[in-house]
Amino acid sequence: MRRIALPWLTGRPRPGRLPAVAASLVLSASLALAACLALGAPAVRAAPACPLPGGGAIASYRPVLLSCRSGAQERIATRAFTSGGAPAYLLVDPGSLGTSLESASCWACAGMAEESVSATRFGRAIASAAASSGVPTGGSSYNAGLVSGGGEGVFVTADLCPSHRPLDRAILERMAGLGEPAPVALAISGVWMSEHPGDLRWLQERSRNGELAITWVNHSETHRFVPSLTERRNFMLLPGTDVEREILGGERRMIEHGLTPSVFFRFPGLVSDPSLLRQVAAHHLVALGTDAWLAQGQHPRAGSIVLVHMNGNEESGVAALSRFLEKPGRPRLRPLNEAP
Repeated sequence: MRRIALPWLTGRPRPGRLPAVAASLVLSASLALAACLALGAPAVRAAPACPLPGGGAIASYRPVLLSCRSGAQERIATRAFTSGGAPAYLLVDPGSLGTSLESASCWACAGMAEESVSATRFGRAIASAAASSGVPTGGSSYNAGLVSGGGEGVFVTADLCPSHRPLDRAILERMAGLGEPAPVALAISGVWMSEHPGDLRWLQERSRNGELAITWVNHSETHRFVPSLTERRNFMLLPGTDVEREILGGERRMIEHGLTPSVFFRFPGLVSDPSLLRQVAAHHLVALGTDAWLAQGQHPRAGSIVLVHMNGNEESGVAALSRFLEKPGRPRLRPLNEAP
């Protein structure tokens, strides 16, 4: 694959429409770089039986697979850690796909077989996304994972890749003004969280106030990228990438900032390969793609997972989303947990 010119670095206009299929794959990755490098109903969360107190130092964060019960509630623990020295879990409701952070003291947990997970909606969502390998691009894959959902309505997702520019608050304020908690899934990278504390606090306030119903999607810890390399060797395919750190480190960073990680993971640049896809599934995560990247001129349809970048680097995508929200009779917005 040839190296991609990056017109967004020099201020030249970004292409607004994709050419033929072969060139489209290259341009898709180019738009991912451009957006990521400069940067209906409420979201579903599992009701916590024993909420985790905030402020405790997070340590010993690791993957587990446990069947947990508290009274009539049943959950699956996919992560264990300590918060302020006390044992805690990241729990998944296998039916709703909602997640919660809880003290281990309120739950009776035991080891769980993968076969038991596979029989749940949660397990089926993981397997279905892992089976969608995306478009081959010379040794790598583009846009693997869940790209659309069923039924009417659309699922709005926004990536927050590392960027020196501020959050596109205006479009989120427009969504918040729709008259109900507007569901939006934010794919957030660890570096963005560290570099934009004010924007992150603003998002959390909108969530607490019931203006936005945010699903927090892991977009990796570092979102590594080397401009001189092609996509098939870039992002999480860079030599030396610690996949475990990119996945678990991103989640741990989210928890340290007061966020509850969801069951979804979006590859940086939408670039992966079969090995990465397997590793994401092995961590009990649903790989997330898109079938309506607005900056590419793709139009949402029933069940579309819409993609924009709200990190200040994708004016065309944000403008397209604004027009979509103003469209009479537009499809309703749905929380991402309803997509798989």
